[in-house]
Amino acid sequence: MVDMTELSKMHGSEAAASRMKKRHLAELRLKAYGMIAIFLAGAALVTLLSSVFSNARFALTETYITTEVFLDPAEIDPQGTNDPEVIGQASYNRIIRDLFREMFPTVTSRSERRELNDLYSNGSVFELRDTVLANPDLVGQTLDFRFIASDVTDLYLKGDFGTLDVIETDAPITLSFLGDGVVSITADRDIFTTELALVRRDLARLAERRLEEASRQEAGVVEFTRRANAATDAEVRDQNLALAEQRAAARDALEAEAADLIRRSNDPNGFEPVLESNPSGFLQVNGGWLKLTAVGTNTAEARTIIPMTEEIAQPATYQYLINETPPAARPISDNKIVWIEWLQEQGKVDSVFNWRFFTAADSRDPELAGVWGAAVGSFWTLLVTFSLAFPVGVLAAIYLEEFAPKNWFTDLIEVNINNLAAVPSIVFGLLGLSVFITFFGLPRSAPIAGGVTLALMTLPTIIIAARASIKAVPPSIRDAALGLGASRLQTSFHHVLPLAMPGILTGTIIGMAQALGETAPLILIGMVAFIVDVPTGITDPATVLPVQVFRWSDFPERAFEARTAAAIVVLLAFLILMNAIAVFLRKRFERRW
Repeated sequence: MVDMTELSKMHGSEAAASRMKKRHLAELRLKAYGMIAIFLAGAALVTLLSSVFSNARFALTETYITTEVFLDPAEIDPQGTNDPEVIGQASYNRIIRDLFREMFPTVTSRSERRELNDLYSNGSVFELRDTVLANPDLVGQTLDFRFIASDVTDLYLKGDFGTLDVIETDAPITLSFLGDGVVSITADRDIFTTELALVRRDLARLAERRLEEASRQEAGVVEFTRRANAATDAEVRDQNLALAEQRAAARDALEAEAADLIRRSNDPNGFEPVLESNPSGFLQVNGGWLKLTAVGTNTAEARTIIPMTEEIAQPATYQYLINETPPAARPISDNKIVWIEWLQEQGKVDSVFNWRFFTAADSRDPELAGVWGAAVGSFWTLLVTFSLAFPVGVLAAIYLEEFAPKNWFTDLIEVNINNLAAVPSIVFGLLGLSVFITFFGLPRSAPIAGGVTLALMTLPTIIIAARASIKAVPPSIRDAALGLGASRLQTSFHHVLPLAMPGILTGTIIGMAQALGETAPLILIGMVAFIVDVPTGITDPATVLPVQVFRWSDFPERAFEARTAAAIVVLLAFLILMNAIAVFLRKRFERRW
């Protein structure tokens, strides 16, 4: 018989209380670990999505430069024939080039003209040609035309290469023209201290680098001297001594340069040249633009980028601006910045929603690139995938679950289906390359080749999901159908399959969503090709959304970063939509037996 008193003492003892406390602490730790894991996963997801969306927003708008253009008949249609072939062969590139040179008549050097041509996109030439071809009556007229800006122009206006910060000052300045567009500037007060301080800061940084280089040369002096002292051969000793002397001379030169840089960086009243590694300073004076080339505290020298349109008044009316991102650290020159700012002042620059991104195909120019071609390619590829994988997968599941005998052969089939579901997708890409393209001769980089490859990859997923859904149908449904005289085939297709279809569709959609995000097998079969046309069928050359993301991420142009992020958002939207449809089907047709 159990002694209740002893049992009460045992459970109410300090040891029992200690064990209970440890159990509660272990439970709290487990909950804390779970909450920490959920928090870290959520934080990683938020960080990833915020990074993607913050970059994608730059692709949602595009910039246009609107100005008047005269469609010269002598250039477009000299004979006045209105022949579309003649009009289409005109040099629209020269028309646009001459138009921008007329806007900036001081641009004369070849390098500056190349920079000027980079303000607008190459696609503007084709858009102007298509506009004239659509309405030949425009020849001989002047019209306001919207030229799409280049990717560099667009990114600058979005603040990607620094911004012009206004330095507040009201000190009067006096201008003296030195010739060749060079202007000397004198102010009544120290207004250039900000620019000079930035230049001096860069001088100090350069001095530090020179001292680091000098220390490395000093290490070489020590090493070659050691080798010379340790050498037993006179020729080897002389060679090492000569190398030590060379390193010592280089060290002394670097130290002298560093000392001079330190002296200049510590001189608050110095007059220093503004280099490409220094922030850029500008003066907007009487309608013109000057670029500072040398600065002191209250004096400066500048070169003229845009001449002053008003008569020079003394003291001049001006605005002082600084871009702290130096020219060496950005792919846009000071000339381009001034030209863009001038165009913006004239009201010729506007930004609109970038419908082109959602309606255009791929392009080498980021401002012209879009995802529509890849989206259509994904549609055709998934259509082929679904057309092959769904009926084959469902029929295979019905056979294995309803008709196949239970023996070693069917067990082997089931094991291999489960193994195929875990095979890396790149293996299916190798299979598609060697069998479907090389052996059967399917067109390379076409949706039919990609769809067949993805169908093989998706097939095990559909079979497994379909078998689970068929198995979930109660045996009583089968027994009732068979009892009423239905054959096994009628029972499977008239009763079991309709009841299992919601689960089958859910698994199929999830498998298709996985196929939509695949990249590796499609790259192997050539769907990474550069395709500028929207595919119209399953045999046309095409690419797909994940491959488009892969290609854009590898391009050097900075504007493709935003396009890559925006394409990722589009791909995520399709994946979320497909998974939402799967959840809806599961909830809508879910049955409890």
